[in-house]
Amino acid sequence: MVHSLPVSVSTRRLAACALAAVVVLVLVLRHGRAPTAAPAAAPARSAAPAAAPVRPAVTASVVVDVEGAVRDPGLIHLEQGARVADAVARAGGLTAKADHAGLDLAAPVSDGEQVLVPTTASAPSSGDVPDGSTTPSAPISLNAATAEQLDALPGVGPTTAQKIVAYRQQHGAFRSIDELDAIPGIGPARLAEWKGLLIP
Repeated sequence: MVHSLPVSVSTRRLAACALAAVVVLVLVLRHGRAPTAAPAAAPARSAAPAAAPVRPAVTASVVVDVEGAVRDPGLIHLEQGARVADAVARAGGLTAKADHAGLDLAAPVSDGEQVLVPTTASAPSSGDVPDGSTTPSAPISLNAATAEQLDALPGVGPTTAQKIVAYRQQHGAFRSIDELDAIPGIGPARLAEWKGLLIP
């Protein structure tokens, strides 16, 4: 009868170590992979540029001197493009003695201009208009006078008076009496004759 040889202790230990090594190797292969890195966070979007502050539009202004038959004469500040009517309104309005017919309320005003509102006492009478022989008793404002008032100036007839009004409407308010020289029929001699009778 053949008896099996006893397995030595060292052989058993060797087999156990080999088995443990295989188990460890399997575990390493399954779970030993390095974890994938988390995706990098997307860079934060830069804030939209702040809108530039809106600056209010600067309105051009003019300063005019309103005198004559108004309730509160003096310097008046108006917006560019204002009319004589605006200047009169800012000066408190017309007085009871104001000559309504002798004032061109629609005429534009310019910076540094004087708006002279005539009174019924200083306005030329109807008998002075046809031949213009009577000199006005008060200076006439080129920018406020009607054609009839301009006709009262010496040497001015209805045609020349209408030319002055048309020039004013086309080119704007007069800044100086010398600008009348640009109107056909009016020369230096005529301007000298009107000195003291006209104001811008």
